[in-house]
Amino acid sequence: MRYATLFIVFTLVGALLKSQAQENPPILALGAAAPDFNLKGVDGKYYTLADFKAAKVLAVLFTCNHCPTAQAYEDRTIQLVKDYANKDFSLVAISPNSEKGLLLSELGYSDMGDSYEDMQVRHKDKGYNFPYLYDGDTQETALKYGPVATPHIFIFDQDRKLRYVGRLDASEKPGTANAEDARMAIDALLAGKPVTNAKTKTFGCSIKWAWKVKYKEKVLKEWAERAVSVEDINIQQIKALIENDSKKLRLINVWATWCGPCVAEFPDFVEIDRMYRDRDFEFVTISADNPEKKDRVLGFLKKKQASNKNYIFNTDDKYALIEAIDPNWQGSLPYTILVEPGGKIVYSQEGTIDVFKMKKTIVENPLIGRFY
Repeated sequence: MRYATLFIVFTLVGALLKSQAQENPPILALGAAAPDFNLKGVDGKYYTLADFKAAKVLAVLFTCNHCPTAQAYEDRTIQLVKDYANKDFSLVAISPNSEKGLLLSELGYSDMGDSYEDMQVRHKDKGYNFPYLYDGDTQETALKYGPVATPHIFIFDQDRKLRYVGRLDASEKPGTANAEDARMAIDALLAGKPVTNAKTKTFGCSIKWAWKVKYKEKVLKEWAERAVSVEDINIQQIKALIENDSKKLRLINVWATWCGPCVAEFPDFVEIDRMYRDRDFEFVTISADNPEKKDRVLGFLKKKQASNKNYIFNTDDKYALIEAIDPNWQGSLPYTILVEPGGKIVYSQEGTIDVFKMKKTIVENPLIGRFY
């Protein structure tokens, strides 16, 4: 009986320790050997440590697409690789994030998430000059290395022992630093010298572990429970919307329940709203359905969980609606405009939008931006 009790106690303690390790995997210790990996790169090839055996110094950088801090370090990482191109140095980047643990509201500084397909787009868009590998499905490599944030760099010597771990440099804002901490470690190792200040803290977005899915489910439930409404709007109120006396970038979509393309693309707008709602951004819809279809419009909006500001034009004079929205609009639905404060239309699209282009236009507008 006593042995059975001890077995139960040890089992419970072991499970607790395993849970804690899973929540906060330890950072790889200085002097430890580089854990091997077998990960798919954005080029479709699989990479292991052996692919970098020719380099005297190897940096493993945990980073991602969506994080504003990670994006703030992209250009200096590219420059780092350029500067050490002929110096027995290699860098490989790994995205550790699981889409299961990533919320739309965490994408407010980006035009994409952290999926493998998004990584391929970002790699091409920025012209990365280093392999970019995906660990989001299993996160096995991240669990072995223990990054705490993105970006987090691990630098190994020729024997692939960890000699530096932490930040690239101490200044997040682009243009204010040039990966000095990482360069110091690389230079020391290339010269066969010990690295001073070999461990630093790093700052950035937390790792999106797959087991955080419960929290994501909670947030999605909260979104689903938000109130959805639709209000009447007249010509003068529409003109006021376009004039945009707010301090926010305003995205306006004109649609109708009978318009197939409108209905098909509507979920994309809901996603965009959830991404940028916490920034200086506002999403507004205007239904071109006849006023007597208001209940039908509201039913559709509730089904799509569109808790943004929604309107329905209060008359059936569609030509008055067209002129009030934008005289350049020829009249086909859907119609989408992006309006800066003061009424300047910086984007207009007759027909369905290019979702990626729309997100990129929003995040690269000076009112929003990719960085803090």
